[in-house]
Amino acid sequence: MSSTFDGAADAPPLARPRSRTDLFISFTLLALQGFGGVLAVVQRELVENKRWMTREEFIEEWAVAQIMPGPNVINLSISLGSRYFGFTGALAAVAGLITFPLGVLLALALFYAQYSGDAHMVGAVRGMGAVAAGLITATGLKLMPALKRNVLGVPLSAALGVLAFVAIAWLKLPLLWVLLALGGVSCVLAFRKLA
Repeated sequence: MSSTFDGAADAPPLARPRSRTDLFISFTLLALQGFGGVLAVVQRELVENKRWMTREEFIEEWAVAQIMPGPNVINLSISLGSRYFGFTGALAAVAGLITFPLGVLLALALFYAQYSGDAHMVGAVRGMGAVAAGLITATGLKLMPALKRNVLGVPLSAALGVLAFVAIAWLKLPLLWVLLALGGVSCVLAFRKLA
């Protein structure tokens, strides 16, 4: 998916993965860093470190990845892998995301089953939840400047974000209905502004 907000003219050209192996290793390292969710890690690595995407492209691709069925980062890896190397690139990126982390997950599951009743383990799991929430919040704040070039503008984008938060977190509305309603409204508004 190409970005309609390709960024400033003075930005250096984007890099690209050197090979399918580069994709595999990069996504493996992303997955192994992504405790509590990989959004913060993926954004930092793909946009800031690897420079495979602009911040605006990342926001667009992540939005598409979120509305597709399945895990967001898997959907993003398929999109990015296929952009550069087609079907085999998508397979390499997905394999990188799941191969080694699956082994780590199985080992942790066995460990957790052994010690799940321990008070220290319960406290550690609760602490990890707080850290994951902080990572997601920090990434959201870091990506906010990209909204300046969004066709809807910062105030309307922020209002839609607040409405989504209220609908899901406080009103406990089903995610699908919130996505269809607010996503539909934002698509119509963006289409009108672009027309």
